[in-house]
Amino acid sequence: MTFAIGEGFAGEGANAAHVNTVLGEKSGPVGVAWATALATPRAGHAAFVVVAAPNVPVKPSTLFVNKATVESGSVRHARLTWGAAQAGVAAGVTSAHRKGVLRADDADELVLLAAVWVNPDADDEEAVYANNAEATLTALTAGRADLPSIRTVLDVGEPRNPYFRA
Repeated sequence: MTFAIGEGFAGEGANAAHVNTVLGEKSGPVGVAWATALATPRAGHAAFVVVAAPNVPVKPSTLFVNKATVESGSVRHARLTWGAAQAGVAAGVTSAHRKGVLRADDADELVLLAAVWVNPDADDEEAVYANNAEATLTALTAGRADLPSIRTVLDVGEPRNPYFRA
């Protein structure tokens, strides 16, 4: 495997989660992208390592990359991003192990980039956690299975999403 790209969306409204994942070998292009993202923070976007608990990073090593800018004055958005959403991503990764989407034998050879959207208007810590767990598992499952198929993409017809023509 060179890398696997996945996408997951869960929930609705401001507490919905949208997660994009790139899983690949630590010694390949995903490893380079992982290290580069960690080493190049920018205002409002500081990538960080996802942990199951303090001092216990998930495996494969997972980098949380926030897609929504965390503004310096938004304590709630910052706490939901670094707290509930990060914990949700950790839960999604560990769930992927339990369901066989990820293999323990590969855990030290792979790295995972998780690009995560937390709406600045989100307000429900438990929903943000649950939605990010589900979206992460969905993205990893899709990426490992090369989903969607081109037939599924073409069968959708005109593109649509919750933020377009809402």
